[in-house]
Amino acid sequence: MFKSKTSGNKGPYSYQKRREWETRNCVRYKCALTNTILDVLRQRPGWVDVKDDGEWDFYWCDVGWLRENFDHIYMEEHVRICHFRNHYELTRKNLMVKNLKRYRKTLEREAGRLEAAKCDFFPRTFELPSEYHLFVEEFKRSPGSTWIMKPVARSQGKGIFLFRKLKDIMDWKKDGNRSEEQKDEAQVENYVAQRYIENPYLISGRKFDLRVYVLVTSYVPLKAWLYRDGFARFSNTRFSLNSIDDQYVHLTNVAVQKTAPDYDPEKGCKWQMQQLRRYLTARHGSETVEALFRDIDTIFVRSLQSVQKVIINDKHCFELYGYDILLDHNLKPWLIEVNASPSLTASSQEDYDMKCHLLKDTLHVVDMEGRLSGKEKRVGGFDLMWNDGPVYREDVNLEALGSSCFSANTHLAGCVNDRKQQLRKLLKPLPGQKSI
Repeated sequence: MFKSKTSGNKGPYSYQKRREWETRNCVRYKCALTNTILDVLRQRPGWVDVKDDGEWDFYWCDVGWLRENFDHIYMEEHVRICHFRNHYELTRKNLMVKNLKRYRKTLEREAGRLEAAKCDFFPRTFELPSEYHLFVEEFKRSPGSTWIMKPVARSQGKGIFLFRKLKDIMDWKKDGNRSEEQKDEAQVENYVAQRYIENPYLISGRKFDLRVYVLVTSYVPLKAWLYRDGFARFSNTRFSLNSIDDQYVHLTNVAVQKTAPDYDPEKGCKWQMQQLRRYLTARHGSETVEALFRDIDTIFVRSLQSVQKVIINDKHCFELYGYDILLDHNLKPWLIEVNASPSLTASSQEDYDMKCHLLKDTLHVVDMEGRLSGKEKRVGGFDLMWNDGPVYREDVNLEALGSSCFSANTHLAGCVNDRKQQLRKLLKPLPGQKSI
């Protein structure tokens, strides 16, 4: 890895960084995945794939590599990797809830109950087996309600099931109703029992959740970007509480839905975010939908703040989070989970195009080439929503905003994503390089 001079270096957007690019005129990258991100890296002008154990400047690693290697390697100043060291404080289901509960108590103590109530966006959750007795007390307060059991560190819907009776948990604990795979998992993993949202907002009778992307480039100070595009993931079967054992009814994960007997790969189970926003606006009006998306913005900011003091900040790290948000029939958004490795495998051509744009813009923001000034509020499809405080649009009257508006510079499906025109103005080719 080439040396990075530090004299006169004002950070990742410095003149020195651009000089380094001009001297080397390439970025050496490694990639642990073989899906869309690898395509994007291969197509990026001036980026060169490093084979085997060659020295690299940028690594799109998996979390397993990070866990085994982060503490044992030296990274020069310019080097970037795609995870924070203890990203799991936000992306493991049990730790996310633990940190949110602690943060809510801190807010109540320091700012009062009204401010703490802004964190009431995640369902009642208990970690098992450590909080089993607390869970039982809560369970008995609302007999007949539905709960959902999830392994804390798995994805794609694996190991999840719904239940209404304590004996179902007892059977699960006694190996009664588990597959061999689940039995093996239970020996090493904790689970969370979470109050199931029994009244989800339905479209054509089907349940859905939102996948939204947030890019964090620093935790100290907190600097977070929100992507304008995302999608809604629909279940393949109409919603009903009469069949709690049917995963095709209750789980919206594409990995689950694509195994349904009547799944149509051409049609898929996704809506682009703009399509969903148009639908909601037509049914409920623009004012209601604007309020909904402001509430979703609050979820992003509060959840990041809840882990800001525990995440190990490192200038070499950034993180592209995939947030899963569920709407109930009152249009209240609920945070279901945050993914450190959101799926980058495309389920359709439209999905592929969206994820390519997302990843290209992630690389623009990370800015290995030193093109940016550091003052940008928008880069391609990303809008800077938090920079050690809320970021406002250029045309916003701050006095008119009031203290209840967290972050005005967000455009989640709120306008046309004219990213190509914006990038042409923002990113000019460096000497000897093709335009990105």
